[in-house]
Amino acid sequence: MSEKGTVYFFTGLAGAGKTTIGGLFHRRLRARKPNVFLADGDQVRSIFGRSGYSTEARMDAARRGFRLWRELAEQGIDVVVCSIAMYDEIRAWNRENIENYKEIYIKVTRETLYKRDQKGLYSSGRTEVVGVDLPFDEPQNADFIVHNDGADTPEEIVGRLERALLKETVEG
Repeated sequence: MSEKGTVYFFTGLAGAGKTTIGGLFHRRLRARKPNVFLADGDQVRSIFGRSGYSTEARMDAARRGFRLWRELAEQGIDVVVCSIAMYDEIRAWNRENIENYKEIYIKVTRETLYKRDQKGLYSSGRTEVVGVDLPFDEPQNADFIVHNDGADTPEEIVGRLERALLKETVEG
């Protein structure tokens, strides 16, 4: 059987930079090997459909997604996932059930989130916003923590991630 793939999970609150950093990481990883799949939270919702914003609906969507990402990795495909998946229970399942799992927490200050606010989530007064009126279990066991308040460019951040997460590929 061929070598298993890795699931690289970029997590953090909306506006943290998951899609920007994870997308650039995906492009660079894809330049090294052909079997790489990008799964962004918005894209995943359009694939699986949105069953609501309740805690249970969010948990169910995350479970479905990570089961699929695990199966792709079992078939030798690397998967770059950019999603909030805000519960410790989901991340614990990933660690327990995905053999090659790397968690990257994109951490930003609340001030930065409110300043960026690309989707208007923080300024609109909307409800059911993770980190505002819905809980976010901050990752405690991430393999890599990225502080993304603007001090470094996405290219600099991804360069560090490549050196840390793809060490065997870079050096080998």
